Amino acid sequence: MKQHAPIAQLDEATELVLKDDEIDTIISVGGGSPIDSAKAISYRLNEKSGKFLFHIAIPTTLSAAECTLNAGYTNKDGMKTGVASPELAPHVIIYDSSFALETPPRLWLSTGMRAMDHAMELMYHPTSTEMPCRQMALFAAGELFRNLAKYKADPKKEDVITRLQLASYASLGFLGLNVKGALGLSHTLGYALGSPYGIPHGITSCLTLGHVVKLKAENPEDAKQIARMVPFIGLSSSGDDKKDAMAVGDAILELVDNLGLKTKLGDHGVEKDQARVITKTATKQEEGPLYDKVMDLVKGLWIPHKGL
Repeated sequence: MKQHAPIAQLDEATELVLKDDEIDTIISVGGGSPIDSAKAISYRLNEKSGKFLFHIAIPTTLSAAECTLNAGYTNKDGMKTGVASPELAPHVIIYDSSFALETPPRLWLSTGMRAMDHAMELMYHPTSTEMPCRQMALFAAGELFRNLAKYKADPKKEDVITRLQLASYASLGFLGLNVKGALGLSHTLGYALGSPYGIPHGITSCLTLGHVVKLKAENPEDAKQIARMVPFIGLSSSGDDKKDAMAVGDAILELVDNLGLKTKLGDHGVEKDQARVITKTATKQEEGPLYDKVMDLVKGLWIPHKGL
């Protein structure tokens, strides 16, 4: 799972770098945790010395942390904190299928659903560009739908692994500097569930994304963008944006089930009395129409997916 590095460890690493003027490069190997840690160290170093490190990232999951200019770490209170700067985007990304052969299949599949989360939420983000952002999101979702199932059937097929790595990059590698904050509701729910309850972000996406997409289908503009996914993920269009967007949400839930990743919040030790806390954290509200809709969605996360 993605365990954000505590601030004390980041500061300790930063101090070691400060002691040696010849250090100008940092290499991260692994998933979101080491990649984010490398970015955070570079950020902290810049705060103290005015310089950033040259960052080479070698990802071994599909979380796409290597595609972003932000980093998360755990503050002294145990909550996730984020920093961001264009200088934090890794300068070199090396995708090597042989590295991914060592990644546990469940981790690989769940982070693949995290990449799916990026692609879906970028479709209805208000500042996503049509080209290349949304066009690459459509490509990414199609590749993920096709190849996650192939990977589950045979985790050793390196051509499938490579296609998934490229899909992960396409899911988040082209959002640019115009997209601010969280990508969408599934992501904010993921942050509300992740660090506080120790649930990996890949699994939070499995829990929330399909339901969020179905909620977004109620908004005509969001439904119009989500419905564009239909031919890319192997569905037939009905011509009705809301129905098509709902079908996309159902297809995501079905994919999660077929990949063996379906869980309930109770499976992760989260008690039902936390629903209000989770909803407030995700919406930054304590009442109102959005709060009520998200509360209903969160309450449903203790119930098995309907029909699956």
